[in-house]
Amino acid sequence: MGVTAVLMLPLLLLGISGLLFIYQEVSRLWSKSAVQNKVVVITDAISGLGKECARVFHTGGARLVLCGKNWERLEILYDALISVADPSKTFTPKLVLLDLSDISCVQDVAKEVLDCYGCVDILINNASMKIKGPAHKISLELDKKIMDANYFGPITLTKALLPDMISRRTGQIVLVNNIQGKLGIPFRTAYAASKHAALGFFDCLRAEVEEYNVVVSTVSPTFIRSYRIDPGQGNWEASIWKFFFRKLTYGVHPADAAEEVMRTVRRKKQEVFMANPIPKAAVYLRTFFPELFFAVVACGVKEKLGVPEEG
Repeated sequence: MGVTAVLMLPLLLLGISGLLFIYQEVSRLWSKSAVQNKVVVITDAISGLGKECARVFHTGGARLVLCGKNWERLEILYDALISVADPSKTFTPKLVLLDLSDISCVQDVAKEVLDCYGCVDILINNASMKIKGPAHKISLELDKKIMDANYFGPITLTKALLPDMISRRTGQIVLVNNIQGKLGIPFRTAYAASKHAALGFFDCLRAEVEEYNVVVSTVSPTFIRSYRIDPGQGNWEASIWKFFFRKLTYGVHPADAAEEVMRTVRRKKQEVFMANPIPKAAVYLRTFFPELFFAVVACGVKEKLGVPEEG
């Protein structure tokens, strides 16, 4: 009996591996069919996530519109995609200069895209601007710029493309947001405010356009990690604050986030929260035990600033 079990174990593992391989291949082919010939707009294609989304959707046969603030970097991305693509299965991407913090140009970009392709099937709002610092040291002008880039820019582009989706009764809008759309973190007041605003807008929009078969999806990772930064085993002090933010700071790799965006499009998911257990616990803590959450955050601020505890 024991010998039989030992012999069966490798076969069982081999069978499981085979099933996983088949599942991955089916998922890959399903992903391709979900975006093939679809017009897909990526609002910040030159970011880490934007490049990975461009790669995944281009391989899937989408008609890409790659937007970004830097033309030279857009051309580099274009060359990278074309160099590895099969011309018989992919389409040549269209490049568009777009700075979402400049609201005045957004309508023109939407018109350019619609004039070129006639429609937009999938809009991926992944452009974002970050700022970190004490609220009283961030100028109001910079606060406004953050809101333009992270809130007014995306909703302006969405509103410009939405009537076409409604008239065709099809389309999908994906907002790549952040955990800070669900809870506020000190020294990121403007950024967190913009992310809260964006999430609120698209949550409301989801209900408004459901009857037109337009899908609104939100993907909220902790952070999109840099290609060059990986979590280390550093000597962290024994602190709830430091433990929490160690888990929070090292976010999702761009390639993993792009694959999740593709799955979200394929399955038409409404909301995805990409985080390990610690940030997820923080969101629930903020919801059900707000006073405890505020105390932990305040403790961390005092620790960071070196403020002595009262008493």
